[in-house]
Amino acid sequence: GADAVNDFLSPIMIIGVPKEVKEHEYRVALLPFGVDELVKLGHTVLVQRDAGVGSGIADEEYSRAGGTIVDDAAEIFSSADLVLKVKEPQPNEIKQLRHGQMLFTYLHLAAERPLTDGVAASGCRAIAYETLVDRQGRLPLLMPMSEVAGRMSIQEGAKYLERSQGGRGVLLSGVPGVAPAKVVVLGGGMVGTGAAKIAAGFGANVVILDSNLDRLRYLAEVMPANVRTVFSNRHEIRRQLPNADLVIGAVLIPGAKAPRLVLREDLKLMQPGAVIVDVAIDQGGCTETSRATTHTQPTFVEEGVLHYCVGNMPGVVGRTSTFALCNATYPWVLQLASCGGDLVGLAHRSEPIAHAINTYDGELVCRAVADSFGLAWSDRFAKDYWS
Repeated sequence: GADAVNDFLSPIMIIGVPKEVKEHEYRVALLPFGVDELVKLGHTVLVQRDAGVGSGIADEEYSRAGGTIVDDAAEIFSSADLVLKVKEPQPNEIKQLRHGQMLFTYLHLAAERPLTDGVAASGCRAIAYETLVDRQGRLPLLMPMSEVAGRMSIQEGAKYLERSQGGRGVLLSGVPGVAPAKVVVLGGGMVGTGAAKIAAGFGANVVILDSNLDRLRYLAEVMPANVRTVFSNRHEIRRQLPNADLVIGAVLIPGAKAPRLVLREDLKLMQPGAVIVDVAIDQGGCTETSRATTHTQPTFVEEGVLHYCVGNMPGVVGRTSTFALCNATYPWVLQLASCGGDLVGLAHRSEPIAHAINTYDGELVCRAVADSFGLAWSDRFAKDYWS
């Protein structure tokens, strides 16, 4: 009898890491060191075959760390108490989620109503990387990917400004006697800061717009001389567009749909062949004309302006992104693994985890997501934070 009680109380869990199935997604949700530490704590870790290959991590590395390699994602979804992923569950994955099962991943529910409905209807306990807020008010699991996406936005923008790619035929840096490109960055957070740094490094003429004066003061101090800060409002955004070669959409409202800062009519102010890289596309995009694209077909043209709206930009630099992401997520994975399935108890002890829970046993529990679609929500977890 005593042994049975001890077994019941033991917080040993089955943790599953499926291979990502979104197009051109090469990241993986757990590194071998994480497997090693979880197994040493007594947990079972199932890793789908080839899950780490896109990030340069062989199955043998997971095996040596004590992981169990399984051939099929279905085995992971059917047996894991906690599923670790990188991207939001795709339709075939949503069908396999179970009532009461914990899912820890980037969810971006506010960008897509069918995704929200599907995840909620599955009854799983969906915990989002992007709404986990630490005690300093930061988004620690969004930060590493925001850093990657911000830097990549300039790399991609520079490429698509080339005439052969449909752009204006402008070199970001310019050359002696020819002015550099003008890069307009909408948002001075992690993405915008990363973008501005790289663009400035190229020698471009950079303008960052943000509506937070304290943030602008900070950026004005730390940015090089070829970066200017401007207070963001509708008038100022329209004023910057006519001579912008590259616009980076880098605005974020945690968990909520991105605000529409650039309207279709505003594109008519821009030069033909100018480029918009809308990094906010994961949350619906900050340009009215934005729609999600893929790494296979990354761009489209609206009103003469080239749009790059790839939803999983960091996915193609999988090795860099996976290490950056897993370094940030692992401490939280450890908390979830150690809660023995008692997510409610963990949420009471850990405010960041409470903020991160988006759905729980069929209920929508994230106000920002609910407000995006005018849906009902339960404040059982994040009442104090969202109110």
